Amino acid sequence: MQKIIPNLWFDTQAEEAANFYISVFGDGKITSVMRYGPDTPGPEGTVMSVSFELRGQQFVGINGGPLFPFTEAVSFEIDCESQEEIDHFWDALVEGGEPGPCGWLKDRYGLSWQIVPTEWNTMMTDPDPVKVQRGMQAMLATQGKFDVAALRAAFEGVDQPA
Repeated sequence: MQKIIPNLWFDTQAEEAANFYISVFGDGKITSVMRYGPDTPGPEGTVMSVSFELRGQQFVGINGGPLFPFTEAVSFEIDCESQEEIDHFWDALVEGGEPGPCGWLKDRYGLSWQIVPTEWNTMMTDPDPVKVQRGMQAMLATQGKFDVAALRAAFEGVDQPA
């Protein structure tokens, strides 16, 4: 059993968001839904919280009202093996949200995500500081979704065709 479970505070869209994330990741499920009862802070019968899984990771979405919106102070990183995987997650999650620099985006609920190529960590821990610097400069110049081929070319010091 997972010992640390991220709880995500939504205004009223916890169940909608859980279903959206399940559709994006393609491997998930809602595991339980709790509803407000009589004499509770929310309207009776509406969703108070929803527990769900994405690729084996447990989450809870709480409908707590507009008091605590998401900020970039917390984000979820998605480690992607290919450009196709980056494209899939970026395109699905940014729809209705907003792109950010360096592989970051906010989804339609305001939750921040980092869509990152798997090889990024390998590049940044390479023993050659020149390669690391070139890779870092290419990442910092990225104005949105990562282009793995361009990142790899910069890291290796290879010119990309125009």
